[in-house]
Amino acid sequence: MEERCIILAERQGNAWNFAYSVYEKLKNKEDNIVLGEIEIKRFNDGEIKPKIKENVRKANCFFIHDSSKPAAEWFLELALINEAMRNSSAKEITDVLPYFRFARQDRKDESRTSINAKVVANMIDLYANRVITSELHSPQIQGFFKNPADNLYAFPVVIDYLKEKHPEVLENIVIASPDAGGAVRARAFASRLEIEEIVVGYKVRKTAGEVAEFRLLGDVSGKNVLIVDDIIDSGKTLISAANRIELDGGKQVYTYCTHGIFSGDAREKLTSCFDNVFVSDTIPQPVYSGIEVISLVDLFAEAIYRVNNGEPLSQLFE
Repeated sequence: MEERCIILAERQGNAWNFAYSVYEKLKNKEDNIVLGEIEIKRFNDGEIKPKIKENVRKANCFFIHDSSKPAAEWFLELALINEAMRNSSAKEITDVLPYFRFARQDRKDESRTSINAKVVANMIDLYANRVITSELHSPQIQGFFKNPADNLYAFPVVIDYLKEKHPEVLENIVIASPDAGGAVRARAFASRLEIEEIVVGYKVRKTAGEVAEFRLLGDVSGKNVLIVDDIIDSGKTLISAANRIELDGGKQVYTYCTHGIFSGDAREKLTSCFDNVFVSDTIPQPVYSGIEVISLVDLFAEAIYRVNNGEPLSQLFE
C-alpha cells in the first residue's frame, strides 16, 4: 500500500477479533499496515471518552466498529470515535460497519417518526470520508450519504462456502425470500447458482413482530429450500416461512441470514424448525448447535485493500 493504513478497533470490544483477522489477511499482501487500538473510558454517569492509542496523522484509517453493541451505544461511540480520528488529523476516515444499525428505519412509515438511517448517515458524513458495510436492509440507504458508501454483498462468499462444505444443501434447491423486499437478494443468489425461479413470501402483520398470515408465491413442492434474508431478529417471519414451506410440500429447509441478532429465544426456535441455520460473523456469534457461522473477514479485508489502493470493488461480486 502506498499510503500508511491503520485498522482500528476497540481492544476490549467484540470487534477486536474481527479486526485482527482482517489485519492478518492484509499484512500478508502489504507491509505498510498497522493494527491500532481504541480505548474507551467509561465514567460513572454514563459518559464515555474514546482514545485512539495509535498515531493516525496523515494515515488512511479504517475503523471497524462493534456491531454487537446496543444500538444507542453503537451510535454514540461511532460519533465520538469519528470525531477523534478527524481531530487527530487522519488523512482519510473509513467507517467499517459490518452491520449497519438503524437501517430498518429507512423511511417515514408513520406520522411524526424519524428516518433513523438518514440520521446515522448525516452524522457519518460530518466526519468520515467513506463507509464500508454489508447487506444493507435497504440498498437505497446508500443514497442517504453524501460521501461514498460501499454495500458488500455476501452471496458469492456464502455460495462458495456451501459448495465446499455443504453441497447437499444445494441439491434440488430453490431460493426463497421471506418477503418482497428481499426478492432482489434472493434473485442474486439464484442467478449465481444458475437457477431461474425464486419463491417469495407474503406476510400480513396484526402488530409489529406478529405475523397473522403467510403465503408463498412460487412452487416448493418436492424441493429443498434455502431462505435468504439480511437479518435474523426474533425469527418469527422465518419460522412462519418454514412452516408454510412444509405445508406446501417442501423437503429440507435451510436459511442464511447475514446479520444474526437472535433476540430472546430465537436460536432455540429456529434450530428446532430448520435443518440448518447459517449466519455470518458481522455480529459476533456464540457457538450454538444447529447454527453455522460463515466468515466475511476475507470479503471485508479485500474491500479495505481495494479502497485503500483505489481499485474497483465490483470484481468482488462478478
